[in-house]
Amino acid sequence: MGAPSLSKVITIDGKSIPFTDGQTIMDAALAAGVYILHLCHNPEFKPHGSCKLCTVNVNDRKMTACTMLATEGMVVENDTQELNSDRKALVQMLFVEGNHICPACEASGNCQLQAAAYYLSMMSPSFTQFNQSHEVDASHPDIFLDLNRCILCELCVRASREVDGKNVFGISGRGIGTRLVVNSASGRLGDTNLSVSDRAAHVCPTGAILIKRQGYKIPIGQRTFDQKNIREVQMGISESDHE
Repeated sequence: MGAPSLSKVITIDGKSIPFTDGQTIMDAALAAGVYILHLCHNPEFKPHGSCKLCTVNVNDRKMTACTMLATEGMVVENDTQELNSDRKALVQMLFVEGNHICPACEASGNCQLQAAAYYLSMMSPSFTQFNQSHEVDASHPDIFLDLNRCILCELCVRASREVDGKNVFGISGRGIGTRLVVNSASGRLGDTNLSVSDRAAHVCPTGAILIKRQGYKIPIGQRTFDQKNIREVQMGISESDHE
Protein backbone atom coordinates (compact mmCIF):
# COMPACT_ATOMS: atom_id res chain seq x y z
CA MET A 1 0.00 0.00 0.00
CA GLY A 2 1.19 3.51 -0.80
CA ALA A 3 1.43 6.56 1.42
CA PRO A 4 -1.89 8.08 2.57
CA SER A 5 -3.29 10.76 0.28
CA LEU A 6 -3.08 14.36 1.49
CA SER A 7 -6.53 15.19 0.15
CA LYS A 8 -7.85 17.12 3.12
CA VAL A 9 -6.89 20.70 3.93
CA ILE A 10 -7.05 23.26 6.69
CA THR A 11 -6.39 26.96 6.27
CA ILE A 12 -3.67 28.68 8.31
CA ASP A 13 -3.42 32.45 7.91
CA GLY A 14 -5.15 32.16 4.54
CA LYS A 15 -2.85 29.39 3.25
CA SER A 16 -4.22 25.95 2.39
CA ILE A 17 -2.37 23.26 4.36
CA PRO A 18 -2.82 19.56 3.50
CA PHE A 19 -3.08 17.00 6.29
CA THR A 20 -3.75 13.34 6.94
CA ASP A 21 -6.13 11.93 9.55
CA GLY A 22 -4.46 11.87 12.95
CA GLN A 23 -2.21 14.86 12.32
CA THR A 24 -2.42 17.81 14.68
CA ILE A 25 -2.45 21.40 13.49
CA MET A 26 1.20 21.58 14.52
CA ASP A 27 2.11 18.44 12.56
CA ALA A 28 0.41 19.70 9.41
CA ALA A 29 1.81 23.21 9.73
CA LEU A 30 5.43 22.15 10.25
CA ALA A 31 5.20 19.62 7.41
CA ALA A 32 4.00 22.41 5.12
CA GLY A 33 6.72 24.83 6.21
CA VAL A 34 4.45 26.99 8.36
CA TYR A 35 6.06 27.86 11.68
CA ILE A 36 4.11 27.91 14.96
CA LEU A 37 6.20 28.99 17.94
CA HIS A 38 6.56 26.27 20.60
CA LEU A 39 8.63 25.22 23.61
CA CYS A 40 7.14 22.02 25.04
CA HIS A 41 6.35 20.36 21.72
CA ASN A 42 8.71 17.62 20.56
CA PRO A 43 7.68 15.19 17.79
CA GLU A 44 9.42 12.36 19.68
CA PHE A 45 6.77 12.44 22.41
CA LYS A 46 3.01 12.52 22.78
CA PRO A 47 1.77 16.13 22.64
CA HIS A 48 1.15 17.71 26.02
CA GLY A 49 0.19 21.38 25.60
CA SER A 50 2.20 22.58 28.60
CA CYS A 51 3.68 25.90 27.50
CA LYS A 52 0.67 27.26 25.54
CA LEU A 53 2.97 29.20 23.17
CA CYS A 54 1.48 27.34 20.22
CA THR A 55 -2.04 28.58 21.02
CA VAL A 56 -3.86 29.52 17.80
CA ASN A 57 -7.35 30.69 16.91
CA VAL A 58 -9.33 27.78 15.50
CA ASN A 59 -12.70 28.81 14.07
CA ASP A 60 -12.58 31.76 16.51
CA ARG A 61 -11.68 29.57 19.53
CA LYS A 62 -8.24 29.39 21.15
CA MET A 63 -6.63 25.93 20.97
CA THR A 64 -3.11 24.54 21.37
CA ALA A 65 -1.83 23.58 17.92
CA CYS A 66 0.25 20.69 19.28
CA THR A 67 -2.78 18.85 20.71
CA MET A 68 -5.66 19.89 18.42
CA LEU A 69 -6.30 17.40 15.61
CA ALA A 70 -6.67 18.91 12.16
CA THR A 71 -10.13 18.52 10.62
CA GLU A 72 -11.41 19.28 7.15
CA GLY A 73 -12.34 22.94 6.62
CA MET A 74 -10.69 24.18 9.82
CA VAL A 75 -9.75 27.86 9.70
CA VAL A 76 -6.68 28.70 11.81
CA GLU A 77 -5.10 32.04 12.70
CA ASN A 78 -1.49 31.80 13.88
CA ASP A 79 0.66 34.79 13.01
CA THR A 80 -1.47 37.64 14.35
CA GLN A 81 -0.60 40.63 16.48
CA GLU A 82 -2.95 39.48 19.24
CA LEU A 83 -1.55 35.95 19.44
CA ASN A 84 2.06 37.09 19.28
CA SER A 85 1.35 39.61 22.05
CA ASP A 86 -0.11 36.79 24.18
CA ARG A 87 2.94 34.63 23.43
CA LYS A 88 5.25 37.43 24.44
CA ALA A 89 3.40 37.83 27.74
CA LEU A 90 3.68 34.08 28.39
CA VAL A 91 7.43 34.15 27.77
CA GLN A 92 7.77 37.18 30.05
CA MET A 93 5.95 35.29 32.80
CA LEU A 94 8.21 32.27 32.37
CA PHE A 95 11.23 34.52 32.87
CA VAL A 96 9.98 36.05 36.13
CA GLU A 97 8.88 32.66 37.49
CA GLY A 98 12.46 31.42 37.50
CA ASN A 99 16.11 32.42 37.62
CA HIS A 100 16.69 33.14 33.94
CA ILE A 101 19.60 35.57 33.99
CA CYS A 102 20.88 34.81 30.50
CA PRO A 103 24.40 36.34 30.69
CA ALA A 104 25.18 34.17 33.74
CA CYS A 105 23.58 30.95 32.42
CA GLU A 106 25.65 28.17 30.92
CA ALA A 107 22.81 27.41 28.50
CA SER A 108 22.87 30.91 26.96
CA GLY A 109 22.81 30.55 23.19
CA ASN A 110 21.45 27.02 23.45
CA CYS A 111 18.29 27.95 25.38
CA GLN A 112 14.95 27.76 23.60
CA LEU A 113 13.29 30.08 26.13
CA GLN A 114 15.91 32.74 25.43
CA ALA A 115 15.53 32.15 21.68
CA ALA A 116 11.72 32.45 21.91
CA ALA A 117 12.15 35.77 23.72
CA TYR A 118 14.39 37.10 20.96
CA TYR A 119 11.99 35.82 18.31
CA LEU A 120 9.16 37.77 19.96
CA SER A 121 11.39 40.87 20.36
CA MET A 122 11.29 40.63 24.16
CA MET A 123 14.26 42.51 25.53
CA SER A 124 13.24 42.52 29.21
CA PRO A 125 10.43 41.09 31.37
CA SER A 126 7.46 43.33 32.14
CA PHE A 127 6.34 41.59 35.34
CA THR A 128 7.67 41.59 38.89
CA GLN A 129 10.06 38.75 39.70
CA PHE A 130 8.31 36.31 42.04
CA ASN A 131 10.14 33.00 41.75
CA GLN A 132 10.74 30.94 44.86
CA SER A 133 14.34 29.84 45.19
CA HIS A 134 14.92 26.11 44.73
CA GLU A 135 17.86 24.05 45.90
CA VAL A 136 20.36 23.16 43.21
CA ASP A 137 20.96 19.40 42.94
CA ALA A 138 24.54 18.47 42.05
CA SER A 139 24.36 15.00 43.61
CA HIS A 140 24.57 13.10 40.31
CA PRO A 141 28.14 12.40 39.09
CA ASP A 142 27.36 13.48 35.52
CA ILE A 143 24.20 15.60 35.52
CA PHE A 144 23.39 18.91 37.18
CA LEU A 145 19.80 19.87 38.06
CA ASP A 146 18.75 23.49 38.70
CA LEU A 147 14.99 23.77 39.24
CA ASN A 148 15.30 27.56 39.31
CA ARG A 149 15.47 27.36 35.52
CA CYS A 150 12.75 24.74 35.01
CA ILE A 151 9.75 25.94 32.95
CA LEU A 152 7.64 22.81 33.61
CA CYS A 153 7.56 21.79 29.95
CA GLU A 154 7.63 18.13 31.13
CA LEU A 155 9.93 17.09 28.28
CA CYS A 156 12.28 15.34 30.71
CA VAL A 157 9.28 13.62 32.34
CA ARG A 158 8.01 12.34 29.01
CA ALA A 159 11.47 11.37 27.76
CA SER A 160 12.24 9.39 30.90
CA ARG A 161 8.93 7.51 30.73
CA GLU A 162 8.45 7.09 26.99
CA VAL A 163 12.02 6.67 25.75
CA ASP A 164 14.24 5.68 28.67
CA GLY A 165 11.63 3.61 30.51
CA LYS A 166 12.89 4.85 33.88
CA ASN A 167 10.37 7.37 35.29
CA VAL A 168 13.11 9.48 36.88
CA PHE A 169 11.15 12.75 36.84
CA GLY A 170 7.62 13.74 37.79
CA ILE A 171 5.46 16.78 38.46
CA SER A 172 4.11 17.59 41.92
CA GLY A 173 1.83 20.27 43.30
CA ARG A 174 -0.75 22.56 41.73
CA GLY A 175 -0.85 26.15 40.55
CA ILE A 176 2.07 28.26 41.70
CA GLY A 177 3.24 25.32 43.82
CA THR A 178 3.77 23.06 40.81
CA ARG A 179 7.34 21.82 40.51
CA LEU A 180 9.50 19.15 38.95
CA VAL A 181 10.41 16.34 41.34
CA VAL A 182 12.92 13.52 41.25
CA ASN A 183 11.48 10.07 41.83
CA SER A 184 13.88 8.71 44.42
CA ALA A 185 13.48 8.11 48.15
CA SER A 186 15.81 11.01 48.91
CA GLY A 187 14.50 13.23 46.13
CA ARG A 188 18.07 13.58 44.88
CA LEU A 189 19.12 12.97 41.30
CA GLY A 190 22.18 11.07 42.42
CA ASP A 191 19.96 8.37 43.91
CA THR A 192 18.24 7.57 40.60
CA ASN A 193 19.30 5.39 37.69
CA LEU A 194 19.45 8.36 35.30
CA SER A 195 22.33 7.96 32.85
CA VAL A 196 24.14 10.68 30.95
CA SER A 197 23.17 8.87 27.76
CA ASP A 198 19.44 8.92 28.58
CA ARG A 199 17.19 11.05 26.38
CA ALA A 200 15.83 12.77 29.50
CA ALA A 201 19.26 14.24 30.15
CA HIS A 202 19.27 16.06 26.81
CA VAL A 203 15.76 17.40 26.10
CA CYS A 204 15.62 20.35 28.51
CA PRO A 205 14.96 23.56 26.53
CA THR A 206 16.58 25.74 29.21
CA GLY A 207 19.50 25.37 31.62
CA ALA A 208 17.63 23.28 34.20
CA ILE A 209 19.36 20.02 33.24
CA LEU A 210 23.01 20.29 32.28
CA ILE A 211 25.71 17.72 31.60
CA LYS A 212 28.67 18.24 33.90
CA ARG A 213 32.16 19.00 32.57
CA GLN A 214 30.73 20.26 29.27
CA GLY A 215 30.34 23.93 30.13
CA TYR A 216 31.50 26.46 27.55
CA LYS A 217 33.07 23.85 25.25
CA ILE A 218 31.27 25.83 22.55
CA PRO A 219 31.95 29.53 23.22
CA ILE A 220 29.04 31.95 23.58
CA GLY A 221 28.54 33.53 20.18
CA GLN A 222 29.03 30.24 18.36
CA ARG A 223 26.07 28.33 19.81
CA THR A 224 22.85 27.11 18.18
CA PHE A 225 20.70 30.20 18.60
CA ASP A 226 23.65 32.56 18.17
CA GLN A 227 23.77 31.37 14.57
CA LYS A 228 20.06 30.99 13.74
CA ASN A 229 16.77 32.09 15.23
CA ILE A 230 14.40 29.58 16.80
CA ARG A 231 12.20 29.34 13.71
CA GLU A 232 15.18 28.43 11.52
CA VAL A 233 16.40 25.81 14.01
CA GLN A 234 13.03 24.17 14.67
CA MET A 235 12.09 24.18 11.00
CA GLY A 236 15.50 22.85 9.97
CA ILE A 237 16.17 25.80 7.67
CA SER A 238 19.67 25.81 6.17
CA GLU A 239 21.68 28.67 4.73
CA SER A 240 20.71 27.59 1.20
CA ASP A 241 17.05 28.17 2.04
CA HIS A 242 17.77 31.88 2.34
CA GLU A 243 19.32 32.09 -1.13
